[in-house]
Amino acid sequence: MKKMRIVNDFIEISTMGNTDIINITDEVFELVQKSGLKRGNIVVFISGSTAGVTSIEYEPGLIKDLPEILEKIAPSTIQYHHDKTWGDGNGYAHIRAALVGASFTIPFENGKPLLGTWQQIVVLDFDNRPRKRKITIQMIGE
Repeated sequence: MKKMRIVNDFIEISTMGNTDIINITDEVFELVQKSGLKRGNIVVFISGSTAGVTSIEYEPGLIKDLPEILEKIAPSTIQYHHDKTWGDGNGYAHIRAALVGASFTIPFENGKPLLGTWQQIVVLDFDNRPRKRKITIQMIGE
């Protein structure tokens, strides 16, 4: 019986904000390979309350569609109570981040994440300014 291990690693990225969508699939794959783990689960977690992580088909149409639909759901042009509290004008970014979520879990087998053919792991930065983001990649497995 093999012993389960937990391996933590990190990815750091710079974003443009304003629903910037960044594909981190290759970086996650590399970290799984580096870990030496063969099977288990990967948790991708982004620190901060104005960004999220999920999966999409990373193609030009969806790169346009996703920000457009999020603008309809949580418009950047209206006043939020958060904006009145802090005066930073990014209440919409907090709402969008809460809807998308701060983490995403992927199983892996034979050292490879089990993503669909057209499925990539993406970070979405909703803030109203460029940011440096730290993403925690936690691999649990054997």
